Amino acid sequence: MARAPFELAGVRVAPGSRAQIDVPVAKLYTHAPLHIPVEVVHGRQAGPTLLVCGAIHGDEINGVEIVRRLLRSKVLQGLRGTLIAVPIVNVFGFVQQSRYLPDRRDLNRCFPGSDSGSLGSRVAALFREEIVDQATHIIDLHTGAIHRTNLPQIRAQLTPDSETEAIAMAFGVPVILNAELREGSLRHYAQSRGMPVLTYEAGEALRFDEWAIAPGVRGIRRVMRAIGMLTNDRRRATPRQAEVANGSSWARAPIDGILRPKVRLGTRVAKGEVLGKVADPFGNSEEDVLAPADGIVIGMGNLPLANEGEALFHVARFDAIEEAENAVETFQSDYDPTIEGVS
Repeated sequence: MARAPFELAGVRVAPGSRAQIDVPVAKLYTHAPLHIPVEVVHGRQAGPTLLVCGAIHGDEINGVEIVRRLLRSKVLQGLRGTLIAVPIVNVFGFVQQSRYLPDRRDLNRCFPGSDSGSLGSRVAALFREEIVDQATHIIDLHTGAIHRTNLPQIRAQLTPDSETEAIAMAFGVPVILNAELREGSLRHYAQSRGMPVLTYEAGEALRFDEWAIAPGVRGIRRVMRAIGMLTNDRRRATPRQAEVANGSSWARAPIDGILRPKVRLGTRVAKGEVLGKVADPFGNSEEDVLAPADGIVIGMGNLPLANEGEALFHVARFDAIEEAENAVETFQSDYDPTIEGVS
């Protein structure tokens, strides 16, 4: 029996074909229409429906490039199931190079949304009704905020022997943060519907970070193999087991001043270790930024200018700290920017 077409926003996509669809979202002040761009790849054979989306925060652009490269992958020719690829969810923020919507709301705190609520609530409702609710699995692509960068990591709420845990391990990044759900986030909504969902965090806002993009593309393909959308490739090495962090905390600026960091992203640190020094421009006042716990630096600020209390270094805590350190070192040494290419 032939597989049924896939329908999205009134467009029918036949099995074995793909289509680019513009989902109307709003109009600008000029009356010009604004659309969420979507590409659907509908396989000939039945299988899961995976949603891969980027730029829910409009300035987090690494995900846009990850989606582009994923859609150019030749492996999609043998796809089972359906891939829904949305490079830019928050088109308002993307155009303005801003994390937020025009009303300063965070779209990733607006789910499930409402057709009669704020702009953020309406965009969330549209995205949910037209796209999210059709998925069986979700990979949501993020970066650090502006002037802040993240080590490639997966964030998910893990339960033992769950499908979410299995695909988080399959993704192949060194660190998984067992993160609580945040009310109003896409991950919170999807999890409440029983959908396995991963958040991939890597790199910095408003930057293309190749060391974050290439592992993201590979990780998505690994997940697609794990859930049966792609044929397993025995020639590819199995990624090293990721280490799960049991918590994390930020080291903050003790005073106002200029930061001189002493550690890099991915560094193993001990509680009380000096991560950096903050001093006034003359050097008359200087204080150390101390590690809040034993762990691995999974995020840090890139801007040397610091206000008192500002988050500077994000340290993840592990039960097996040596294994986590080895996982990060192996990931960094195995990285080859030529594997994926930038075509």
